[in-house]
Amino acid sequence: MTHSGAALTLMATTLALACRPPSPEPPVAERGPRTQPGTAMGLYAPEQHDRYDGRFVITGGALHQVGTLSDPSPWDHMGNDGSTARAVGGTVSIDVDEIANTGSFRADLELPEGRYVVELERFEEFSPCQDGGVAAYLFEHGDSGCGDANWPKSLLYVAGWGTGRATLNGATLYDGYQIHFMVTQGMRDRESLAVADPMESSATGAGAVNPALQQIDFYIRSPERNEGNHPDREVFDHFFAMEVTWR
Repeated sequence: MTHSGAALTLMATTLALACRPPSPEPPVAERGPRTQPGTAMGLYAPEQHDRYDGRFVITGGALHQVGTLSDPSPWDHMGNDGSTARAVGGTVSIDVDEIANTGSFRADLELPEGRYVVELERFEEFSPCQDGGVAAYLFEHGDSGCGDANWPKSLLYVAGWGTGRATLNGATLYDGYQIHFMVTQGMRDRESLAVADPMESSATGAGAVNPALQQIDFYIRSPERNEGNHPDREVFDHFFAMEVTWR
């Protein structure tokens, strides 16, 4: 090839590259229970593990109640500032099969009013990210795109949703109420029991939690609403456990 021919070929190649449409931007992952854009570490989903059996057997201690059973409305039973949380006796037990959406959740508590028992009787999903009623290893709350913003975004090791009942000294107190439990990263401060701003995040988009801690949070709530309360339910009995044991 002559010098002039090489120059013409180079010019043609340069023009072709200049006229080529720009490459499309890579798709941005949608925010959701298993995808959080900006994470610096990947996490295999449970079902990707050959030995995953879906069973979680977990107990909780160092229990606290937010408010009381008889607080006059309006009340705040989220208790994110920790000021209305008080220690109560008892245990909480979780034994669920995440694959089959079966199992049990029971909290047996010693309150000033007497023995208070919460039992989840039927698992049920109320939104798609709840995966049939029992879900494992998902991001929820805060800006995760799953759940409400009453809590900060956290990795939930396992969580359950459904309906059940509560008894006080053996007598039925609530029946057919919604129940939710979740085993999370540390949402509450070790000492003050306060929760950070649910929508606060670091520059990387991580939730305002302490991954060096685990806790169990659970509630039973009425279908009836009351806009004067926080959350806006006529009944929202809310508890958490600061000690978590896996078996």
